[in-house]
Amino acid sequence: MKLSSKPKPFRTIRSFVRRSGRRTSAQKKAWDNYWATYGVNPEVEPLDLSTLFENKNQKFVLEIGFGNGENLIDCARNDPYSNFSGIEVYPVGIGQCLINANKYNLKNLRLFYDDAVDVLKKQIANESLDVINIFFPDPWPKKKHHKRRLISENFISLIEPKLKPNGIVHICTDWADYAYDIHFLFKSNKEFKSLEKLPKRLQTKFEKKGLALGHSIYEFAFQLLR
Repeated sequence: MKLSSKPKPFRTIRSFVRRSGRRTSAQKKAWDNYWATYGVNPEVEPLDLSTLFENKNQKFVLEIGFGNGENLIDCARNDPYSNFSGIEVYPVGIGQCLINANKYNLKNLRLFYDDAVDVLKKQIANESLDVINIFFPDPWPKKKHHKRRLISENFISLIEPKLKPNGIVHICTDWADYAYDIHFLFKSNKEFKSLEKLPKRLQTKFEKKGLALGHSIYEFAFQLLR
């Protein structure tokens, strides 16, 4: 794989396909009752993340593609002194996350219902994130669809300025060729270094199913060198 000296501008290719799914009555109720508390509506200007939370926490963690919110909820519950945000495009997953956010009365959690690239470009200010978590992004396994994969040279160039000095990107995948590409892209980027010690995270139900089927898990953490 050969990297160009300058990333090309973002194309309009999406890394996901919108699926409405069938929300349960509880998930619909959660959307109606709790989105106003936990949801972040689209903005045209970058946000000061501290204004989204009614606390004085100074650490901000973003999870991209949080699914049902299993890891996100666990993090917010176990680290009340950090603020957590999640981006997801599937209403069913957001509904389930809203149910649990309300169940545990979380004060340090906010959710975006939008494309991650759009949120990062338009709503996340530079040098505002301590950690970006990307766990099991869609691998788009067919070669003709690899261009849809979220993590690319352009995407890394997008997230780099969003991180605070020494910020961390934590990534997991169970697809070997995607793992190879991720590792190569970050190792080829002089703005990041690879960390040997991985941050702690929850082993989700999705991951457990994959392990039961014999899948390997590839996990990386990269730290910004500034």
